[in-house]
Amino acid sequence: MRLGIDASNLRAGGGVTHLIELLRVSDPVAHGFSQVIVWGGKAILNQIEDRPWLMKIFQPSLDRSLPYRIFWQRFRLAGLARAADCDLLFVPGGSYAGDFRPMVTMCRNMLPFEWRELKRYGFSLTSFRLMLLRWAQSRSFRQADGLIFLTEYAHDQVMRVVKTNSGRIAVVPHGVGDRFAGRTREPLPISHYSADNPFRILYISAVEMYKHQWHVAEAVARLRSSSLPVALDLVGPGYGPALVRLRRTLNRVDRAGEFVRYVGAVPIGEIHARYAEAEACVFASSCENLPNILLEGMASGLPIACSKRGPMPEVLGDAGVYFDPENPDDIARALLDLIESPELRARLAKASLERAQSYSWPRCARETFAFLAEVSRAHAGRRILPAYP
Repeated sequence: MRLGIDASNLRAGGGVTHLIELLRVSDPVAHGFSQVIVWGGKAILNQIEDRPWLMKIFQPSLDRSLPYRIFWQRFRLAGLARAADCDLLFVPGGSYAGDFRPMVTMCRNMLPFEWRELKRYGFSLTSFRLMLLRWAQSRSFRQADGLIFLTEYAHDQVMRVVKTNSGRIAVVPHGVGDRFAGRTREPLPISHYSADNPFRILYISAVEMYKHQWHVAEAVARLRSSSLPVALDLVGPGYGPALVRLRRTLNRVDRAGEFVRYVGAVPIGEIHARYAEAEACVFASSCENLPNILLEGMASGLPIACSKRGPMPEVLGDAGVYFDPENPDDIARALLDLIESPELRARLAKASLERAQSYSWPRCARETFAFLAEVSRAHAGRRILPAYP
Protein backbone atom coordinates (compact mmCIF):
# COMPACT_ATOMS: atom_id res chain seq x y z
CA MET A 1 0.00 0.00 0.00
CA ARG A 2 1.03 3.60 -0.60
CA LEU A 3 0.03 6.39 1.79
CA GLY A 4 -0.24 10.06 0.88
CA ILE A 5 -0.11 12.75 3.57
CA ASP A 6 -1.41 16.28 3.04
CA ALA A 7 0.67 18.72 5.12
CA SER A 8 -0.80 21.82 3.48
CA ASN A 9 -2.73 22.90 6.61
CA LEU A 10 0.13 22.34 9.08
CA ARG A 11 1.98 25.57 9.77
CA ALA A 12 3.05 25.58 13.43
CA GLY A 13 2.35 24.18 16.87
CA GLY A 14 0.99 20.78 17.77
CA GLY A 15 0.04 19.76 14.23
CA VAL A 16 3.60 20.16 12.99
CA THR A 17 5.05 18.40 16.04
CA HIS A 18 2.59 15.53 15.59
CA LEU A 19 3.56 14.85 11.97
CA ILE A 20 7.30 15.19 12.63
CA GLU A 21 7.22 12.80 15.60
CA LEU A 22 4.80 10.40 13.92
CA LEU A 23 7.12 9.91 10.94
CA ARG A 24 10.26 9.89 13.07
CA VAL A 25 9.29 6.86 15.17
CA SER A 26 6.90 4.98 12.90
CA ASP A 27 7.40 1.77 10.92
CA PRO A 28 4.84 1.98 8.11
CA VAL A 29 6.24 -1.10 6.40
CA ALA A 30 5.20 -3.20 9.40
CA HIS A 31 1.63 -2.08 8.75
CA GLY A 32 1.71 -2.81 5.01
CA PHE A 33 2.70 0.63 3.64
CA SER A 34 5.63 0.35 1.24
CA GLN A 35 5.86 4.10 0.74
CA VAL A 36 4.67 7.29 2.44
CA ILE A 37 4.47 10.50 0.39
CA VAL A 38 4.20 13.89 2.09
CA TRP A 39 3.23 17.03 0.21
CA GLY A 40 4.12 20.24 2.04
CA GLY A 41 5.96 23.53 2.18
CA LYS A 42 9.68 23.93 2.85
CA ALA A 43 9.33 24.74 6.54
CA ILE A 44 7.67 21.48 7.54
CA LEU A 45 9.44 19.23 5.03
CA ASN A 46 12.83 20.42 6.27
CA GLN A 47 11.89 19.33 9.80
CA ILE A 48 10.84 15.80 8.81
CA GLU A 49 13.69 13.30 9.04
CA ASP A 50 14.54 11.26 5.97
CA ARG A 51 13.50 7.61 5.91
CA PRO A 52 13.96 4.90 3.22
CA TRP A 53 10.19 4.58 2.77
CA LEU A 54 9.50 8.34 2.83
CA MET A 55 9.16 10.69 -0.13
CA LYS A 56 8.92 14.42 0.64
CA ILE A 57 7.51 16.50 -2.21
CA PHE A 58 7.77 20.28 -2.04
CA GLN A 59 4.82 22.25 -3.38
CA PRO A 60 5.58 25.98 -3.88
CA SER A 61 1.91 26.92 -3.43
CA LEU A 62 2.09 25.65 0.15
CA ASP A 63 4.61 28.35 1.06
CA ARG A 64 2.12 31.02 0.01
CA SER A 65 -0.95 32.48 1.72
CA LEU A 66 -4.09 30.61 2.75
CA PRO A 67 -6.08 31.08 -0.51
CA TYR A 68 -3.26 29.45 -2.50
CA ARG A 69 -3.09 26.53 -0.06
CA ILE A 70 -6.86 26.03 -0.19
CA PHE A 71 -6.83 26.09 -4.02
CA TRP A 72 -3.96 23.58 -4.12
CA GLN A 73 -5.73 21.17 -1.78
CA ARG A 74 -9.07 21.50 -3.55
CA PHE A 75 -7.89 21.21 -7.14
CA ARG A 76 -4.39 19.70 -7.18
CA LEU A 77 -3.98 17.24 -4.33
CA ALA A 78 -6.36 14.52 -5.54
CA GLY A 79 -4.66 14.39 -8.95
CA LEU A 80 -1.23 14.15 -7.34
CA ALA A 81 -2.41 11.35 -5.05
CA ARG A 82 -3.87 9.39 -7.95
CA ALA A 83 -0.73 9.92 -10.04
CA ALA A 84 1.33 8.57 -7.13
CA ASP A 85 -0.98 5.53 -6.99
CA CYS A 86 -1.90 6.20 -3.36
CA ASP A 87 -4.19 3.73 -1.64
CA LEU A 88 -5.11 6.19 1.11
CA LEU A 89 -4.87 9.92 1.78
CA PHE A 90 -4.21 11.12 5.34
CA VAL A 91 -5.18 14.75 6.09
CA PRO A 92 -4.00 15.50 9.66
CA GLY A 93 -4.97 19.18 9.34
CA GLY A 94 -8.68 18.39 9.73
CA SER A 95 -10.21 20.00 6.61
CA TYR A 96 -10.36 18.45 3.14
CA ALA A 97 -12.42 19.64 0.17
CA GLY A 98 -11.03 17.36 -2.56
CA ASP A 99 -12.51 14.19 -4.02
CA PHE A 100 -9.81 11.59 -3.39
CA ARG A 101 -11.02 8.55 -1.49
CA PRO A 102 -10.40 6.81 0.83
CA MET A 103 -9.43 9.67 3.12
CA VAL A 104 -8.64 9.81 6.84
CA THR A 105 -8.57 13.06 8.77
CA MET A 106 -8.14 14.22 12.38
CA CYS A 107 -9.87 16.46 14.88
CA ARG A 108 -7.29 18.59 16.67
CA ASN A 109 -9.04 21.91 17.39
CA MET A 110 -12.00 22.17 19.78
CA LEU A 111 -12.61 25.92 19.52
CA PRO A 112 -14.85 25.67 16.42
CA PHE A 113 -17.05 23.12 18.18
CA GLU A 114 -17.63 24.74 21.58
CA TRP A 115 -19.93 27.78 21.40
CA ARG A 116 -19.12 28.95 24.91
CA GLU A 117 -15.45 29.21 24.05
CA LEU A 118 -15.88 30.54 20.53
CA LYS A 119 -18.07 33.39 21.82
CA ARG A 120 -15.18 34.70 23.90
CA TYR A 121 -13.81 36.20 20.68
CA GLY A 122 -16.90 38.33 20.10
CA PHE A 123 -17.57 39.88 16.71
CA SER A 124 -14.13 39.50 15.14
CA LEU A 125 -12.19 37.99 12.27
CA THR A 126 -11.12 35.22 14.63
CA SER A 127 -14.75 34.29 15.29
CA PHE A 128 -15.48 34.32 11.56
CA ARG A 129 -12.48 32.09 10.88
CA LEU A 130 -13.57 29.66 13.61
CA MET A 131 -17.08 29.52 12.18
CA LEU A 132 -15.67 28.67 8.75
CA LEU A 133 -13.54 25.96 10.36
CA ARG A 134 -16.63 24.56 12.09
CA TRP A 135 -18.38 24.23 8.74
CA ALA A 136 -15.36 22.93 6.79
CA GLN A 137 -14.26 20.41 9.39
CA SER A 138 -17.77 19.16 10.08
CA ARG A 139 -18.15 18.50 6.36
CA SER A 140 -14.77 16.74 6.21
CA PHE A 141 -15.55 14.61 9.27
CA ARG A 142 -18.87 13.46 7.81
CA GLN A 143 -17.27 12.47 4.50
CA ALA A 144 -14.10 10.87 5.88
CA ASP A 145 -13.54 7.14 5.58
CA GLY A 146 -11.64 7.33 8.87
CA LEU A 147 -11.60 9.92 11.65
CA ILE A 148 -9.06 10.18 14.46
CA PHE A 149 -9.76 11.92 17.76
CA LEU A 150 -7.16 12.67 20.41
CA THR A 151 -9.39 12.16 23.46
CA GLU A 152 -12.72 10.61 24.31
CA TYR A 153 -13.86 14.07 25.39
CA ALA A 154 -13.18 15.49 21.92
CA HIS A 155 -15.00 12.57 20.31
CA ASP A 156 -18.12 13.09 22.42
CA GLN A 157 -18.24 16.87 22.02
CA VAL A 158 -17.54 17.01 18.29
CA MET A 159 -19.89 14.18 17.35
CA ARG A 160 -22.73 16.07 19.03
CA VAL A 161 -22.16 18.74 16.38
CA VAL A 162 -21.25 16.55 13.40
CA LYS A 163 -24.14 14.16 14.19
CA THR A 164 -23.04 11.38 11.84
CA ASN A 165 -19.94 9.85 10.27
CA SER A 166 -19.94 7.03 7.73
CA GLY A 167 -16.32 6.05 8.30
CA ARG A 168 -14.35 4.34 11.04
CA ILE A 169 -13.40 6.20 14.21
CA ALA A 170 -10.39 5.86 16.51
CA VAL A 171 -9.11 7.70 19.57
CA VAL A 172 -5.31 8.01 19.39
CA PRO A 173 -3.63 10.41 21.85
CA HIS A 174 -0.48 12.29 20.97
CA GLY A 175 2.82 11.63 22.69
CA VAL A 176 5.16 13.87 24.65
CA GLY A 177 8.76 14.58 23.67
CA ASP A 178 11.68 12.78 25.31
CA ARG A 179 13.29 16.07 26.31
CA PHE A 180 10.54 16.55 28.89
CA ALA A 181 11.42 13.27 30.60
CA GLY A 182 12.07 14.62 34.07
CA ARG A 183 12.22 13.21 37.53
CA THR A 184 10.38 14.11 40.65
CA ARG A 185 12.37 16.29 43.01
CA GLU A 186 12.31 16.45 46.77
CA PRO A 187 9.54 18.89 47.72
CA LEU A 188 10.51 21.51 50.27
CA PRO A 189 8.27 23.22 52.82
CA ILE A 190 7.17 26.76 52.03
CA SER A 191 9.34 27.99 54.90
CA HIS A 192 12.34 27.18 52.71
CA TYR A 193 11.35 29.94 50.28
CA SER A 194 11.64 33.71 50.55
CA ALA A 195 11.05 36.90 48.56
CA ASP A 196 14.51 36.49 47.03
CA ASN A 197 14.00 32.77 46.43
CA PRO A 198 10.25 32.35 45.81
CA PHE A 199 8.20 29.24 45.19
CA ARG A 200 8.01 29.45 41.38
CA ILE A 201 4.76 28.55 39.61
CA LEU A 202 4.94 28.08 35.85
CA TYR A 203 2.19 28.55 33.28
CA ILE A 204 3.28 27.85 29.70
CA SER A 205 0.63 28.55 27.08
CA ALA A 206 -0.31 31.04 24.41
CA VAL A 207 -2.19 33.99 25.89
CA GLU A 208 -5.67 33.37 24.48
CA MET A 209 -9.19 34.22 25.56
CA TYR A 210 -9.74 30.69 26.87
CA LYS A 211 -6.40 30.33 28.68
CA HIS A 212 -7.28 32.71 31.55
CA GLN A 213 -3.76 33.87 32.47
CA TRP A 214 -5.26 36.99 34.09
CA HIS A 215 -7.24 34.87 36.55
CA VAL A 216 -4.08 32.96 37.46
CA ALA A 217 -2.25 36.25 38.05
CA GLU A 218 -5.11 37.39 40.30
CA ALA A 219 -4.88 34.13 42.26
CA VAL A 220 -1.13 34.44 42.79
CA ALA A 221 -1.57 38.06 43.86
CA ARG A 222 -4.00 36.90 46.56
CA LEU A 223 -1.47 34.34 47.77
CA ARG A 224 1.18 37.06 47.93
CA SER A 225 -1.15 39.26 49.93
CA SER A 226 -1.15 36.45 52.52
CA SER A 227 2.63 36.85 52.81
CA LEU A 228 3.40 33.66 50.90
CA PRO A 229 6.70 33.87 48.94
CA VAL A 230 5.33 32.78 45.57
CA ALA A 231 6.00 33.96 42.03
CA LEU A 232 4.38 33.27 38.66
CA ASP A 233 6.14 32.87 35.32
CA LEU A 234 3.94 33.21 32.23
CA VAL A 235 5.46 31.90 29.00
CA GLY A 236 3.90 31.98 25.55
CA PRO A 237 2.99 34.22 22.61
CA GLY A 238 -0.04 36.48 22.85
CA TYR A 239 -3.28 37.02 20.92
CA GLY A 240 -3.86 40.78 20.84
CA PRO A 241 -7.06 41.30 22.86
CA ALA A 242 -6.13 38.58 25.37
CA LEU A 243 -2.69 40.09 25.83
CA VAL A 244 -4.25 43.50 26.48
CA ARG A 245 -6.45 41.98 29.18
CA LEU A 246 -3.47 40.26 30.78
CA ARG A 247 -1.36 43.43 30.82
CA ARG A 248 -4.20 45.38 32.41
CA THR A 249 -4.41 42.78 35.17
CA LEU A 250 -0.65 42.79 35.71
CA ASN A 251 -0.61 46.60 35.91
CA ARG A 252 -3.24 46.39 38.64
CA VAL A 253 -1.96 43.51 40.76
CA ASP A 254 1.81 43.80 40.22
CA ARG A 255 2.72 47.03 38.46
CA ALA A 256 6.38 46.75 39.54
CA GLY A 257 6.70 43.19 38.24
CA GLU A 258 7.82 41.86 41.61
CA PHE A 259 6.20 38.43 41.46
CA VAL A 260 4.61 37.95 38.00
CA ARG A 261 6.83 37.74 34.93
CA TYR A 262 5.40 37.55 31.43
CA VAL A 263 8.31 36.58 29.20
CA GLY A 264 6.40 36.03 25.95
CA ALA A 265 7.32 33.35 23.46
CA VAL A 266 10.50 31.34 23.88
CA PRO A 267 12.14 28.93 21.40
CA ILE A 268 10.61 25.47 21.55
CA GLY A 269 14.01 24.00 22.34
CA GLU A 270 14.11 25.97 25.60
CA ILE A 271 10.69 25.00 26.96
CA HIS A 272 11.90 21.95 28.90
CA ALA A 273 14.43 24.13 30.76
CA ARG A 274 11.57 26.31 32.01
CA TYR A 275 9.91 23.31 33.61
CA ALA A 276 13.18 22.37 35.28
CA GLU A 277 13.28 25.79 37.01
CA ALA A 278 9.74 25.57 38.45
CA GLU A 279 8.37 24.12 41.68
CA ALA A 280 4.87 23.55 40.29
CA CYS A 281 2.92 24.26 37.15
CA VAL A 282 -0.60 25.49 36.53
CA PHE A 283 -2.82 24.91 33.51
CA ALA A 284 -5.93 27.08 33.39
CA SER A 285 -7.37 26.49 29.92
CA SER A 286 -11.09 25.94 29.45
CA CYS A 287 -10.94 24.58 25.88
CA GLU A 288 -8.59 21.83 24.69
CA ASN A 289 -8.51 18.76 22.52
CA LEU A 290 -5.42 17.10 23.96
CA PRO A 291 -3.32 19.68 25.85
CA ASN A 292 0.31 19.04 24.94
CA ILE A 293 1.42 21.54 27.58
CA LEU A 294 -0.31 19.54 30.28
CA LEU A 295 1.50 16.41 29.06
CA GLU A 296 4.80 18.29 29.18
CA GLY A 297 4.21 19.32 32.78
CA MET A 298 3.31 15.75 33.70
CA ALA A 299 6.39 14.33 31.98
CA SER A 300 8.59 16.93 33.67
CA GLY A 301 7.72 15.53 37.10
CA LEU A 302 6.01 18.64 38.45
CA PRO A 303 2.97 18.82 40.72
CA ILE A 304 0.10 20.34 38.76
CA ALA A 305 -2.85 22.58 39.55
CA CYS A 306 -5.23 22.17 36.64
CA SER A 307 -8.49 23.40 35.13
CA LYS A 308 -11.36 20.97 35.63
CA ARG A 309 -12.86 21.79 32.22
CA GLY A 310 -12.63 19.91 28.93
CA PRO A 311 -10.44 16.80 28.62
CA MET A 312 -8.08 17.78 31.44
CA PRO A 313 -9.49 15.31 34.01
CA GLU A 314 -9.36 12.57 31.37
CA VAL A 315 -5.67 13.27 30.75
CA LEU A 316 -4.41 14.06 34.26
CA GLY A 317 -6.75 11.77 36.19
CA ASP A 318 -6.21 11.87 39.95
CA ALA A 319 -2.64 13.13 39.56
CA GLY A 320 -3.45 16.83 40.10
CA VAL A 321 -5.54 19.33 42.01
CA TYR A 322 -8.39 20.91 40.06
CA PHE A 323 -10.03 24.34 39.94
CA ASP A 324 -12.54 26.47 38.06
CA PRO A 325 -10.35 28.39 35.57
CA GLU A 326 -12.57 31.48 35.73
CA ASN A 327 -12.53 31.76 39.52
CA PRO A 328 -9.34 33.33 40.96
CA ASP A 329 -10.33 32.29 44.48
CA ASP A 330 -10.63 28.67 43.41
CA ILE A 331 -7.32 28.83 41.55
CA ALA A 332 -5.70 30.28 44.67
CA ARG A 333 -7.23 27.50 46.78
CA ALA A 334 -5.79 24.79 44.50
CA LEU A 335 -2.35 26.40 44.45
CA LEU A 336 -2.43 26.77 48.23
CA ASP A 337 -3.13 23.05 48.57
CA LEU A 338 0.11 22.36 46.72
CA ILE A 339 2.13 25.06 48.44
CA GLU A 340 1.19 24.04 51.98
CA SER A 341 1.73 20.29 51.54
CA PRO A 342 5.11 18.95 50.38
CA GLU A 343 3.65 15.47 50.79
CA LEU A 344 0.82 16.24 48.36
CA ARG A 345 3.28 17.70 45.89
CA ALA A 346 5.44 14.58 46.06
CA ARG A 347 2.51 12.22 45.59
CA LEU A 348 0.97 14.12 42.68
CA ALA A 349 4.30 14.66 40.91
CA LYS A 350 5.04 10.94 41.06
CA ALA A 351 1.53 10.05 39.87
CA SER A 352 1.56 12.52 36.95
CA LEU A 353 5.02 11.39 35.84
CA GLU A 354 3.88 7.78 35.81
CA ARG A 355 0.69 8.70 33.97
CA ALA A 356 2.69 10.58 31.32
CA GLN A 357 4.49 7.38 30.34
CA SER A 358 1.39 6.15 28.50
CA TYR A 359 1.50 9.21 26.21
CA SER A 360 4.38 8.15 23.97
CA TRP A 361 5.06 8.92 20.32
CA PRO A 362 5.88 5.26 19.49
CA ARG A 363 2.45 4.26 20.81
CA CYS A 364 0.82 7.09 18.84
CA ALA A 365 2.63 5.98 15.67
CA ARG A 366 1.71 2.31 16.07
CA GLU A 367 -1.96 3.02 16.71
CA THR A 368 -2.18 5.63 13.95
CA PHE A 369 -0.64 3.46 11.24
CA ALA A 370 -2.65 0.43 12.37
CA PHE A 371 -5.82 2.50 11.94
CA LEU A 372 -4.71 3.89 8.57
CA ALA A 373 -3.98 0.35 7.36
CA GLU A 374 -7.36 -0.84 8.63
CA VAL A 375 -9.20 1.89 6.70
CA SER A 376 -7.17 1.30 3.55
CA ARG A 377 -7.72 -2.45 3.58
CA ALA A 378 -11.43 -2.07 4.32
CA HIS A 379 -11.81 0.23 1.34
CA ALA A 380 -9.80 -2.09 -0.89
CA GLY A 381 -12.01 -4.96 0.24
CA ARG A 382 -15.10 -3.05 -0.83
CA ARG A 383 -13.57 -2.43 -4.25
CA ILE A 384 -12.83 -6.09 -4.95
CA LEU A 385 -16.05 -7.62 -3.61
CA PRO A 386 -17.83 -9.54 -6.42
CA ALA A 387 -21.05 -8.05 -7.73
CA TYR A 388 -23.77 -10.65 -7.21
CA PRO A 389 -26.98 -10.40 -9.25
